[in-house]
Amino acid sequence: MMKKLGLLVFLCLGVRVLAAQVRVHTDMRTPTWNLIGLRYDAEIAPGKWGSVFPPALKALNNKVIELPGYIIPTKVGSKFSEFMFSIVPIASCPYCGSGDIPAMIQVKMLTAIPITEKPIKLKGIFIINDSGDDRSEFFLLNAKQL
Repeated sequence: MMKKLGLLVFLCLGVRVLAAQVRVHTDMRTPTWNLIGLRYDAEIAPGKWGSVFPPALKALNNKVIELPGYIIPTKVGSKFSEFMFSIVPIASCPYCGSGDIPAMIQVKMLTAIPITEKPIKLKGIFIINDSGDDRSEFFLLNAKQL
């Protein structure tokens, strides 16, 4: 019994040490990412929820913008012309969307770029998808890596 208890304590401590070794990512927050983070959900009709895009965010629609961030692949490969783009790396669970992490942006590149875990900077036409369909709410079209 004592051996089992000792093993259990050892395993719990080991898990805590491993959990504490989270890699810290480079902070990609910029004024543009802050504007994208202004999007919020609200009840737009009784029982119907949707995204709200404040005027400062809507002002970016159809404008060429530059954003630093991380590639989040949506399929297997080594080069991508379409992917999701996030302020945090994939290891930080950008899909969780908790806290003040802005939504991810669906990117469509002019030419494919290689996958990297390092942050990159992109330039493209920012599009807000406010149609309420199941596609991404934000797109970066005709994007190029800077």
